[in-house]
Amino acid sequence: MSGTHPNIQDGWFKETTTLWPGQAMTLQVKEILHHEKSLFQDVLVFQSTNHGNVLVLDGVIQATERDEFAYQEMIAHLPLNAHPEPKKVLVIGGGDGGVLREIVKHPSIQSVTLVEIDEAVPRASKKFLPAMAVGFQHPKVKLVIGDGFAFLEGHKKEFDVIITDSSDPVGPAESLFGEKFYEMMKDALVDGGVVCTQGECQWLHLPLIRDVLQSARRIFPVVEYAYASVPTYPCGQIGFVLASNDPSMRLKAPHPTREAAAAARAVDQTRQVDPAKLKYYNSEVHRASFVLPQFAKVALAPQ
Repeated sequence: MSGTHPNIQDGWFKETTTLWPGQAMTLQVKEILHHEKSLFQDVLVFQSTNHGNVLVLDGVIQATERDEFAYQEMIAHLPLNAHPEPKKVLVIGGGDGGVLREIVKHPSIQSVTLVEIDEAVPRASKKFLPAMAVGFQHPKVKLVIGDGFAFLEGHKKEFDVIITDSSDPVGPAESLFGEKFYEMMKDALVDGGVVCTQGECQWLHLPLIRDVLQSARRIFPVVEYAYASVPTYPCGQIGFVLASNDPSMRLKAPHPTREAAAAARAVDQTRQVDPAKLKYYNSEVHRASFVLPQFAKVALAPQ
């Protein structure tokens, strides 16, 4: 596809956003593959010289083929492995399909519903990011094009795990960072449920993260913050807010039933994801992801 895009100048893509002033990620562009103005946002896919195909929404990088696995594995396997036996999962956002690919690696999963507000995202991803969008092909997966807020209103005490794979808190994803949304997620969980949401960058958004954590703590008895390294995200880092409606839930480590199988050095096919299918997540990374640098630990501590 030929053409131009306002974020691409002299063969380089440059992010534009007010969320990280004074800095911008740039990637060298080989070819623009897709561009459209959907009902909700600007959707761009380009082939880069070194990072494979790249999905961009409203001028912000959402995924590159080179490093997307780090984010997808962590936002999926942190909550799923903290849960003893997740069966029914809801994903809000995640229209590229990558988190679906990770969820269905868990043998205990019986059904996954993904609610994406913008049909243009899965449509473009299926064509240009097939290694991520492969998740849509799994028979346990159901895709719903619609608003996550409205969907939650009609589903109470239904899901073991809810994952919110949203873009940043501007545009169509803004409502997914408010206290009301966390209340609705809690109402949609069965007892012993776990939620995990995209939690921004501690180098850039500490006040926002602190507000989100404080809101979550007013609703859930257990709330934790983790993070992962993703080179093409702002400052090379992205966070995750995890919470459970079970006061005894231990989110900072894989559930003991999963660790018991690992300790026996045998993969329990009814509970475990085959490590050969993972490139970033493991049980040690699970624990380490909750260890915060001192500045963030102080800023995000419960008030």
